[in-house]
Amino acid sequence: MRILLYRSDGDTGPWAEDFAAALPHAETVAWQEGVTTPPCDYAAVWAPPQEMLADLAQVKAIFLMGAGVDGILKFGDALPDVPIVRLGDAGMGEQMADYVLHAVLRYFRRFDEYAQQARQGLWNPLPARDKAGFTVGVLGLGKLGVPVLQALRQQGFPVRGWSRTPKDLPNVDCDAGMETLDAFLAGTRVLVCMLPLTPDTNNLLDRARLSRLPQGAYLVNVARGALVAEPDLLALIRAGHIAGATLDVFRNEPLPAPHPFWDEPRITITPHVSALTLRGEAVRQIATKIRLLEQGETVADVVDRRRGY
Repeated sequence: MRILLYRSDGDTGPWAEDFAAALPHAETVAWQEGVTTPPCDYAAVWAPPQEMLADLAQVKAIFLMGAGVDGILKFGDALPDVPIVRLGDAGMGEQMADYVLHAVLRYFRRFDEYAQQARQGLWNPLPARDKAGFTVGVLGLGKLGVPVLQALRQQGFPVRGWSRTPKDLPNVDCDAGMETLDAFLAGTRVLVCMLPLTPDTNNLLDRARLSRLPQGAYLVNVARGALVAEPDLLALIRAGHIAGATLDVFRNEPLPAPHPFWDEPRITITPHVSALTLRGEAVRQIATKIRLLEQGETVADVVDRRRGY
């Protein structure tokens, strides 16, 4: 068996070592542009280039090395007709929950405001907030959204969820469908965005929808930057309608040096680190699924190309 590897950062060496341990009888090949690729049975990739599509058409299945599928579905009909399999949790759910919980607690306890006061040399205790009025709404109720909701509930925050199709989660008010989105936003004090990026969600959070959030609301985006219309978000923050935003993802990454977000103190920026792939767990998942496919079994987490996730 031969597994084709590709990462946009070029760091396939550690992955090859882990695959050698997980699948001792498999050989790994690092894809290189301009170099003839030997026939491979499977591929494990992250953000492959278009030049790789011909080699991907030769494999039985393509496994993704990270969360999100937009980096490969962007090729549309040019993609080979083979299964594309995303990772399950792979340790990312707990990381995402930690990140979001930190951001929500920071706003709830007004630490963002205290940080600004400290820079001005101000000693000014602010009124405490009531958790009962600090509802957190999560857009996207997939494998990463559910652990985030659970972590927030354990801390006593009222939580709501929204998804494209109906979901039934214990102790969570869940809305579904575009016709419910405006009402969902209006009842949310902190909006956490965890939706996949699809043609339907590109610029979903524009000025009109962000304006549906109540005065003084907050945004936390750990999904994809293109879900948010960046100029609209900036305008609403500067107007005071949105009190602050914690952004881990951006339309262009790395975030360009002259971007106005860098100069806005009410925007907290992190470099796409809310949930990093744990390589060992990812390889174990992929290896298990390869064994199942070799035995003629079906596997979970196959991407639905029509839905875009």
